[in-house]
Amino acid sequence: MLRRCIGGCVLLAFVLGWWYFLPAPLFRVPYSTVILDREGEIMGMTVAGDGQFRVSGRGRLSGKYVAALLCFEDKRFFTHEGVDPLAVARALWLNVRSGSVVSGGSTLTMQVVRLSRENPPRTIPEKILEMFLALRLEQSYNKWEILNMYADHAPFGGNIVGIQTAALKYFNRQPDELSWAEAALLAVLPNAPALMYPGKNMPELKAKRDKLLRELHETGYFGEDDLTVAIAEPLPEQVYSPECITPHLLAKAYGQRRGQISSTFIDSRLQARVNEIVARHIEVLRHNHIYNAAVLVAHIPTGEVRAYVGNSPKVRENGGNQVDIITSNRSSGSILKPALYALMQQSGYILPGTIVSDVPSRFGSYTPSNFNKDFQGIVPAGKALSMSLNIPFVRLLREYGVEHFYDDLKKMGITTLDRKAENYGLSLILGGAECKLWDLCNMYGGMASILRHYSECDGAGFDHEFRRLRVWGDEVTDSTVIRQNVVTASAVWLTLKALQDVERPDLESGWKNFASSMNLSWKTGTSFGFRDAWAVGVNPEYVVGVWVGNADGEGRPGLIGVRAAAPILFEVASLLRTDERFYMPREEMVEMTVCRKSGYRASDICPETDTVWIARAGEKTAVCPYHRLVNLDLAGKYRVDSECESVNRMKIEPWFVLSPVQEWYYARTHADYKKLPPYRADCQRGQDDVMEMIYPQRGLRVFIPKDLGGIVRGVVFEMAHREPSTVVYWHIDNQFLGTTRYHHQLEVNVAPGRHVLHLVDAKGNTLRQSFVVVDGEK
Repeated sequence: MLRRCIGGCVLLAFVLGWWYFLPAPLFRVPYSTVILDREGEIMGMTVAGDGQFRVSGRGRLSGKYVAALLCFEDKRFFTHEGVDPLAVARALWLNVRSGSVVSGGSTLTMQVVRLSRENPPRTIPEKILEMFLALRLEQSYNKWEILNMYADHAPFGGNIVGIQTAALKYFNRQPDELSWAEAALLAVLPNAPALMYPGKNMPELKAKRDKLLRELHETGYFGEDDLTVAIAEPLPEQVYSPECITPHLLAKAYGQRRGQISSTFIDSRLQARVNEIVARHIEVLRHNHIYNAAVLVAHIPTGEVRAYVGNSPKVRENGGNQVDIITSNRSSGSILKPALYALMQQSGYILPGTIVSDVPSRFGSYTPSNFNKDFQGIVPAGKALSMSLNIPFVRLLREYGVEHFYDDLKKMGITTLDRKAENYGLSLILGGAECKLWDLCNMYGGMASILRHYSECDGAGFDHEFRRLRVWGDEVTDSTVIRQNVVTASAVWLTLKALQDVERPDLESGWKNFASSMNLSWKTGTSFGFRDAWAVGVNPEYVVGVWVGNADGEGRPGLIGVRAAAPILFEVASLLRTDERFYMPREEMVEMTVCRKSGYRASDICPETDTVWIARAGEKTAVCPYHRLVNLDLAGKYRVDSECESVNRMKIEPWFVLSPVQEWYYARTHADYKKLPPYRADCQRGQDDVMEMIYPQRGLRVFIPKDLGGIVRGVVFEMAHREPSTVVYWHIDNQFLGTTRYHHQLEVNVAPGRHVLHLVDAKGNTLRQSFVVVDGEK
């Protein structure tokens, strides 16, 4: 019994020893980081940690290479068990007859073992160990796996290891695209890679290759004519070093997937053309000392990234071209405005044509301004979006709520909001926050995807609309869970329509025809100080994001979205034309009668109306507050009231009435605007709506200005009057300051503290407003 137990233990120990005799994994070497395009072709490769070009696990052996390899190295590979007794006997005979080692008798399996052991000295004990390991290797791996191990790790001269690297470096092609001559050359190279390779001992190398070609011909792999052509084929004289077309993506793979082969969704042809577009534009922009640009192109139905230009080619030293701008935080400028517009549409705050005030404004200590330093007075919300006016959107954000918008932006894929909402304040809509080009394409592409999925999924949206972009082939997004998105399809449709159809300002009008022909909804943005120029365009198939600037944050005059980024956007978009149109989600929209002038829900006294499609939530918006009934005399020339005119001699008309400040700016560019008629002389009495302060606004704290030398300057007060030609008398704290006419501005030296401003015009109309003056040093 004891003998049996001991025997069993010995047998178990032998079995375990034999099983663990083979190292696992067999090869402990570093591998190159490789990225592939969507067709499986190599786009870029790094050297491995030991300085070798070595690729693992490609599995793309060609029949020609396998035939040449087995013919040259191991004709009975598929019949032996790792060791070929006939080859060993033949090697022994040859070595004894010659008195030296002229043949090793190694099979391919034994060579795999030798490669895994990093080519130790060739001794008899080492050869015996190789044989045992080869026998063990054949028990764990099939023949094709062993062939792939050899092909992945065989040396091919210099720092080139593996068939994949050799085919790329010597012939600039894939292993399965090799000719017979090329396959034969790569079959003989590992036999003595240090002695002969392309560029060294070429005659001997060619003779070796041609000998193998003749043997393949004699074996019947190809005919006489093919043999003649193959032998005439020259050897490669140089090593190819193809430039990586996605260097920043390769760097990303090296950081995140080092030593792996990573499939991507990149369209290498599109990538090359986008690279060329960026290089050409940077060559022009560099004359204005603008050196960097980035472009991201993604396919909306799948979320697949088809082009990834992380930065432009280097045009100067220390230009920051190594920085991957696509994943870098940059000031957002006004590129987030479409998100707010869509959210306000779906929440019922505004309709597409709702007019928004666009006048000089202060919000506490925050004093935004429009990019062109001009004001419209009032502007439809959709036009404010397409013209990218700042004042209207700051007003809309104040109405919607900063914290509310902050939370929604995070849900829409903006990942860079790392401070509290109150830290951004109203500047959140004008570049107070940073964002990434990746996030922006996620957001814009997600909005377009909502429309696609709405029509495809009976009104539902996938829960990953704003987290859909993916560049790696093994990335998986969950498309099974469905829920309501943060923004509705109807709001998205209205937003993208505004970004496509509404007339652009003069600076952008030249692009309108391009956008229309491409079915492109697009938006530009420029950050404070001209540091970042953005342009994002979207159609039902693709989203294209562009950033232009300097990686180090240096601002440049003329670095604005429409001039620097939009030309790149439209040239890239021209490569992606589609006839498909955005789906209009009528199921969650309604038709509404709106006031033509104000864009609000029409009241009973709106004289001109239109019927428009709106988001269903828009039904709760207010009726038009800008039209009111005005009592006129029978001639319609003057306003009257019951104190000075009998009712039966009055003419009652609806009138579109703006506030004095809105009217002051609006009337300058709208000759058709009809101002309120003045009161008839016998009806004059104090009115409370003929004057309005532009600065300071009600409740505003006024800071005493100082110049660069620290000298205190006066505060410039400004007021708008419905009849600018009227003389206005200015008083502060009952002290007369002076009069104004036409341009109602007055510079006032005023001490810190609370004060009362009192204005009286020549017709007796008054305006009283209190304000507080604060010394800037306190």
